[in-house]
Amino acid sequence: MAGETVFSAERLRRARFAVAAVFCVHGAVTGSFATRIPWIQDHADVSAGQLGLALAFPAIGASLAMPLAGAISHRFGARTALRGLLALWTLALILPSLAPNIYGLGAALFVYGATAGMSDVAMNALGVEVENRMGKSIMSSLHGMWSVGALLGSAAGTVAAHFGTDARLHHLVAALVLTMLGLFFCQGVPDLQSAPDDEAPPRFSLPPKSALIIGAIGFCGVFAEGASLDWSAVYLKDELGSSAGVAAASTTAFALTMAIARLVGDRVVDRFGAVRTVRVGGVAATAGGLLVVLAPHAAVAMAGFGLIGLGVAVVVPLAFAAAGRSGPNPSQAIAGVATITYTSGLIAPSAIGGIADATSLMFSFGLVTLLAFGLVLGAGVLRQGDRTTSTASPTAPSARTSSGQIS
Repeated sequence: MAGETVFSAERLRRARFAVAAVFCVHGAVTGSFATRIPWIQDHADVSAGQLGLALAFPAIGASLAMPLAGAISHRFGARTALRGLLALWTLALILPSLAPNIYGLGAALFVYGATAGMSDVAMNALGVEVENRMGKSIMSSLHGMWSVGALLGSAAGTVAAHFGTDARLHHLVAALVLTMLGLFFCQGVPDLQSAPDDEAPPRFSLPPKSALIIGAIGFCGVFAEGASLDWSAVYLKDELGSSAGVAAASTTAFALTMAIARLVGDRVVDRFGAVRTVRVGGVAATAGGLLVVLAPHAAVAMAGFGLIGLGVAVVVPLAFAAAGRSGPNPSQAIAGVATITYTSGLIAPSAIGGIADATSLMFSFGLVTLLAFGLVLGAGVLRQGDRTTSTASPTAPSARTSSGQIS
């Protein structure tokens, strides 16, 4: 490698703040889009079934494009790559509201998902790099900041929808503001440059074996998360006869539980380690799933969904952290794990619905409970991301310095 710059504690704190802000901006795009889906559906004149099909395209675009992130970072450097990819993502927010029909909407959402996935990989790789440098866990709080951004974006979108603002105008303004914020915060992220003799990663490749194993844990966590987020309100309404207001409150409570758990999760991980944290989280999520399945009334089910959110909150951040330390090419490993988790998030809502049609929604959440128990059994694969087994210090070279340098 060409040389190494050691970060001071102050520079590390600034880098952590910058990466956290980038996560927040990324989440704000998702929140801004989600609140205007009804407007976009009406504008494109698509049915519910067509909308469901179109909403599969972001995951398809992300899964296909995420492996490119490593090659882009290798060529342009981590900071420049993130700056460009994040700008493409924030500007892609404009596209769905312009779609005139189902074909345009599918194409717009494919681009939207592709830019989301590539910027996601780039910012997670930098998050792992800063975590390595600091010698303590930060990935959970970074993903917590993503959740905060999503809540902020959805709040702004709710206000815009309440006042009947045209989504094209809303998303144009939001995209420009978020692009400027993203470019500003990217100035403070670490700039990892590949050494001259480093071989460029392939543009497309199968995920490494380590990513597949770690991704299996991420799959379990994201499946439980996606199923609970999309179906908790329906479960309370259809299975337990709750009012629409109470049912909707269960979804909001689940999202808030996730955000809060992620924001405080780093302290737990630093104290108990990634493996024990996920194992105990799996126990909590399993208990939550059992409460949901056996709930006699809404309050018990809401407590169960809360336990599921608490139990799976740190799984994805820790899966990314473990992937970033699992081999010589962190971006490729992170892209592999991200592809698996995106796929899980894509199939979870439809799988729950399909199983519910064939059996019952209660049986569907029995499957969620089994997958949550899978976290208990498989948590050991996250040992690569376990801070309690690391000897890193704030000034020690990170696991990534074998393929690059920081400036």
